[in-house]
Amino acid sequence: MTVCVFAASSSRIDPRYFEAASLLGTLFARSGINVIYGGGGIGLMGALADAMMENGGSITGVIPAFMKEEGWGHPKVSDMIVTSDMGERKRKMFEGAEAVVALPGGIGTLEELTEAITLKQLGLFHGPLVILNTLGFYDPLIGMLDKMIRGNFMRTVHRDMWTLAGTPEEVILALNNYKGWTDDPRKIARI
Repeated sequence: MTVCVFAASSSRIDPRYFEAASLLGTLFARSGINVIYGGGGIGLMGALADAMMENGGSITGVIPAFMKEEGWGHPKVSDMIVTSDMGERKRKMFEGAEAVVALPGGIGTLEELTEAITLKQLGLFHGPLVILNTLGFYDPLIGMLDKMIRGNFMRTVHRDMWTLAGTPEEVILALNNYKGWTDDPRKIARI
C-alpha cells in the first residue's frame, strides 16, 4: 500500500507532535507501507521521512522546484520528484496514493486535507482517509465539519469519509481495517 501523507513543515511545534510523526514513520516502514509526501526535510515531514529511512521504509518526496531551490527538500530522500508548481505537486501525490493520512500541520496541510475530503465526496478518491488527531489538534476542524453536517451543507453519511485516529497505532489499524465508504459517492454528493 502507498499512503500519501500531509504534514507540518514547522520545526517550532510541541515535541509530542514530532514523537507521533516519528512513530508513524517507524510503523509504516515496519508494516511495509510506502509513503509519498511533500518532500520536506524539517518539521513533521522531516521526522516522518527520517523514521521511514531509519527503519528501511520506502519514501518518495514530491516538491515544487521553487522549494527545492530554497533548500527545503529532504537531503537524504533519494526518490524526489520535482514539480513545476504546488498544484502539480498535489496531483502527483494523489496519483500514487491508495490512502491519505493527514498529520497536524499549517494552512498547506489543511488545504490538502480538505481537498482529499472533497475528492472522496465526489468519488474521485476511494481509499481510506485518516486524520491523526495528536493532542486533539483537529478537534476544531471536526467541530466545523459536524456543523456543516448539522446545517445540511453535507450529509450525515459524509462523516464516514474519514477516520479520526488518536495515535499512530490507530492510523495503522484504520488503514488495515478499511472496508470502503460508499459504492456511488456522486449519488449522494448533491444535497
